[in-house]
Amino acid sequence: MNSYQHDNGYQDTHSKFLGYLLWIFGFTGAHRFYYGKPITGTIWFFTFGLLGIGWLIDLFLIPAMDREADLRFFAGPLDYNAGWVLLTFLGAFGVHRMYQGKWISGLIYLLTGGVFLLGVLYDFWTLNDQISLKNAQSTR
Repeated sequence: MNSYQHDNGYQDTHSKFLGYLLWIFGFTGAHRFYYGKPITGTIWFFTFGLLGIGWLIDLFLIPAMDREADLRFFAGPLDYNAGWVLLTFLGAFGVHRMYQGKWISGLIYLLTGGVFLLGVLYDFWTLNDQISLKNAQSTR
């Protein structure tokens, strides 16, 4: 058992609290991206949470999305919650990339507004996988 697992082997990689906080802005799909659902996150972004209906339904789906994310992604020294807060609120400045030790791309984001926000969108799609890969590499 590593230090990122509970006694029962369960890895708590994502937070329901942060999921619900992002759900408040759910019509943008932020909570769906956070839980590793980039396709539906993009659909929610362009349809305002399926005109609010999907957004309201997600209020009840967040616990299941949280459990699924905890099973899917690798726990480790990089915290998903910190990465997602940095991406959501400071993404255009590249702080989330610097947090992962990706200093060159972080500086490029800082100088280009997250490569004109396209890089930020890319990171909304891939941040969970980026952190999971780093965490898996650090446990070897």
